[in-house]
Amino acid sequence: MGMTTDVHLRELRYFVAVAEELHFTRAAERLYVSQPALSKQIRALEGQLGAELFRRDRQGVALTDAGAALLPYAREVLASWSRASAAVEAARTAQRTTLVVGMSTSPGRGGLLPAVRSRFTAAHPTANVRVRQVGWDDPTAGLASGDTDAAYVWLPLPDQNRYDWTVVAEEPRLIALPETHPLAAREEIDFADLADEPFLALPAAAGPLRDHWLALDARSGRPPRVGAEIAGTEETYEALVAGLGICLVAAGNARLVTLGGVVTRPVGGLGPSQYVLAWRREDEHRPLVRAYVEACRTAAPPPAG
Repeated sequence: MGMTTDVHLRELRYFVAVAEELHFTRAAERLYVSQPALSKQIRALEGQLGAELFRRDRQGVALTDAGAALLPYAREVLASWSRASAAVEAARTAQRTTLVVGMSTSPGRGGLLPAVRSRFTAAHPTANVRVRQVGWDDPTAGLASGDTDAAYVWLPLPDQNRYDWTVVAEEPRLIALPETHPLAAREEIDFADLADEPFLALPAAAGPLRDHWLALDARSGRPPRVGAEIAGTEETYEALVAGLGICLVAAGNARLVTLGGVVTRPVGGLGPSQYVLAWRREDEHRPLVRAYVEACRTAAPPPAG
């Protein structure tokens, strides 16, 4: 008689329990089933395989040769299935529950993050938001590498057509300079008067964003003087205080560098900066990404204009 293919995992589980206990009553207790139900399942398995798996006599229960042959494979099938279902569960859970949000400077901006998080959590109670700080050398805050699912970033983005975004804030670019700087005495400074000053620059890897904060668009083709490179807020403050250069900052980030000895002034002749929540276009239809974007749109109404 050929082997039938519809042996169930439950029958193999019962078989392994009896083979390990060599005792039907103990095996039944271990499986939380009645002993008659267990015996019936084992007989059904023997019927399907066309072979006796156990010898029952006065001494108790022993495996037959067929039973001994089946045991290692039965264990392998059960272990393999257990790994398979764990893998499926892990994939389901990860997909369902975690959204990684990147940023290089904290948005601050009127409690935006907690407001977005609470709206998002109301819509997806089982989901998690993990916030990841990303260095200034990555202007996409982890989107390009796939480390983050959504990110608070400044425009322009490198490779911009890979992304979509919703604008969170539109802010003037201010100039930050040491309070001892001759131009610090003015209420507002025209960009033309700043063009020849040494500027602090983002790392070269920041690409178009580095150009934006050096105001390349307002220099009519003349290259900027770079006094030093900066890769974080504290470094920027130190470089400003040390007089290594001046730098443009978004109005919402001014408080991060005006800690003592540094002032910010409005600049004439420069367009504003846009702070956005961005995501990869191919993730448009992922439920958690869409829900987070939606939460952000309701928490941060688009800037007027």
